[in-house]
Amino acid sequence: IRLATENEQHLSELSDWAGCFKETQIVEFIFLLSEKWHLDQSARYQAVELLERFMIKQVEQICKSSRENIRSGEQGQGSTWSSLKDQMYSTFVLRLVSCVQLASKLSLHYNIVNSDTALKFLQSLKYSYTKQELLESELAVLKALHFQINMSTPLAYTELLLEVLGHNGCLLPAKPLHQMCIQLLDFSYLTRDAIYETLLKIAIENSTPDQLQVAKFLTVKEDFMLLAVGIISTSVFILNPEQWKQVVEHLNCITGITAQSISEFSYAVLKHIIGSTTP
Repeated sequence: IRLATENEQHLSELSDWAGCFKETQIVEFIFLLSEKWHLDQSARYQAVELLERFMIKQVEQICKSSRENIRSGEQGQGSTWSSLKDQMYSTFVLRLVSCVQLASKLSLHYNIVNSDTALKFLQSLKYSYTKQELLESELAVLKALHFQINMSTPLAYTELLLEVLGHNGCLLPAKPLHQMCIQLLDFSYLTRDAIYETLLKIAIENSTPDQLQVAKFLTVKEDFMLLAVGIISTSVFILNPEQWKQVVEHLNCITGITAQSISEFSYAVLKHIIGSTTP
């Protein structure tokens, strides 16, 4: 219930910029860096979500400053906008590393990324940051997010739903199913735009959605509960297809998400795994 409420609140407060910083290259960078530093699965998703929310705050602040300059009739607002953008671009990799560091501290195990490790990595990319600048970057992320950084990720939704399925008597092979869910969750993050584009076209039954339809679909793209049920459904379809219908019914009863929505999400994911247009 808590996760469902949290998800609803997140969807009700969505920024127009939501999803802009989940491009494949950014997600891949975070995943590879998390792998390099031997972080657990939850840390990589937490880092993606932290960076996304922090960067949205940055963009919104730039837009706000620009509007205020225009309203006050200040000269040189173009150069102010430009300098703020340049600053955001120039510190992007530093902020990304800070988000991975913060995520490592939230993942509840001993492998925390310390300043020396982070600085060594940044130096390997020819950045010359100091330890003080690294600490200030972490603090900048924390302040921008009002220190509210322990947010639930789609992995938390997925794992909780797997627990509920087991409690409800869905006898599924727990370990292989969990591993498959993580693989598909990684895949869905890395091919996010393609999967949701397919899902949108299915939902509106049209291959050329207009701008309004794309804008309205934003809440679907950011719905962690839908993503979790879709990932579990697809995983079961791959590993235990004979139990798929039963699992979809259970997921529908638990979350209230319709069987059709769950099936459509699974189809969109499978389509991009297989790379085929065959129904």
